[in-house]
Amino acid sequence: MRFKQLAEKLPAAGFGLGSLAWLASTEFNYALAPKQCVMHWPLVPLLALLLALVGAVGIWLSAIAWRKDRPLPSPDRPAAGVPTKLLAGIGVLAGALFTAIIVMQGIAGFFLSGCE
Repeated sequence: MRFKQLAEKLPAAGFGLGSLAWLASTEFNYALAPKQCVMHWPLVPLLALLLALVGAVGIWLSAIAWRKDRPLPSPDRPAAGVPTKLLAGIGVLAGALFTAIIVMQGIAGFFLSGCE
C-alpha cells in the first residue's frame, strides 16, 4: 500500500500516533531517569528524538489526508457522514501539540540528569 493511500485511510493518524508517542515518552522518561543518572548519557533526549519522529510521521499522514481534495459525496452514499477533512485537521493540530510536548520533555532531559 502506498503512503498516500495509507494517509487517505487514516486521516486522524496525527492524533493517534502523536498521543501514543507522548504516552511512550512519558512512561519511558520515568523508567530511564535512574539509568541516565548512572550512565551519564542522555537517554531521555535520544528517546524524545525518536518519538518526535513518530509524531511527525503522524502529522505528515494527517496533512496528506487534509490536503486531498474530495468531492462531496451524495447524501445516499455510506461515506456521506464521514468528516474526513475535519479528522485530518484535528490530527495535524493534535499531532503537532503532542510532538511539541515530546520535544520539550527531551530538552528537559539535557538539563536534568535524573539524579535530582
